[in-house]
Amino acid sequence: MASQPVARPTNAQIRRWRTYLADELAEATVYRQLAEGREGEEREVLLRLAEAEDRHAAHWRSLLPEDVEVPERGSWRTRAVAMLARRFGFILALGMAGRHEVKSSYDKDPDAPASMRADEKIHAEVIRGLAARGRARISGTFRAAVFGANDGLVSNLALILAMAGAGVSNRVIILSGVAGLLAGSFSMAAGEWVSVHAQLELLEAGRADPAATRAIAHLDVGENELALVYRSQGLDEAAAREKASSVLAGVMAFAEADAVIDTENVGTTWGVAISSFCFFAGGAVIPVLPFALGVGGLSAVFWALGLVGASLMLTGGSVGLLSGTSPIRHGLRQIAIGYGAAAVTFGIGSLFGVGSG
Repeated sequence: MASQPVARPTNAQIRRWRTYLADELAEATVYRQLAEGREGEEREVLLRLAEAEDRHAAHWRSLLPEDVEVPERGSWRTRAVAMLARRFGFILALGMAGRHEVKSSYDKDPDAPASMRADEKIHAEVIRGLAARGRARISGTFRAAVFGANDGLVSNLALILAMAGAGVSNRVIILSGVAGLLAGSFSMAAGEWVSVHAQLELLEAGRADPAATRAIAHLDVGENELALVYRSQGLDEAAAREKASSVLAGVMAFAEADAVIDTENVGTTWGVAISSFCFFAGGAVIPVLPFALGVGGLSAVFWALGLVGASLMLTGGSVGLLSGTSPIRHGLRQIAIGYGAAAVTFGIGSLFGVGSG
């Protein structure tokens, strides 16, 4: 008896499977690209992720009819991750890749096997761990850079709009903006230097004394009370000394591990100070630009608001990408904070302006 022909998938199924196939192939390529710049465990983990994506791609390829070509492009999100991996490196790409894995469509797709759905959930956690390690390596300097840029943008915008609200001349506004830029940059740099220096001193004070750690190995276990404890529990002298030696060896290993305090996440004093200075200055100069270029009145105010808003969206979005959360939400939050501060100071400047006396 002849077998019944297999029904051809619908056009909607074919389109969906082709998109999935392209996404899986693209993700495997991204993970291999990221692995090229890593070593050790990180490299191995990324290559294993790429192998898993290859298995997923094979599943979707097996469902497609033979006459259907493999698509060359995946979804816009997958292409964006690939672009980040090529141009901007490890952490940005992982942040966006993690969001992509979390938002997998496989949970709602009956054609995705349970093992594949489980893989995607585990992949999201693996990427979260890799991204966290990467963020930890840059957290000190990156924190100073982001805070510096945001503070420069918001504080100088607020200062300049206060002066604009007061109705002073462009010359006074520019001088005020430059003064705010310099004062804020030096203040931020000095504050970060003192903060990180104090933090490093506190970490150093918490280190175990190397001499005391080395002395553990030379304790006379035969006369030590620890061996007596084990003898009182019924062990003979040799067994008690052996067990005491084993316990002390473990204590020594713990003490040595505890003595290694990672200061990498804190950053260096001069690194964070210079980063804070440069990024604060870079942010603070932006609201000054329209006035410095000769634009006056409300036009200059709107130009300053637009430039600062775009910059805040960029810095906030970068934090969102790095943290694996919504870049749009982070950017809009930064804009709301900046515009809120500017509105308050503009109102105060208008109340106490040169024409109000």
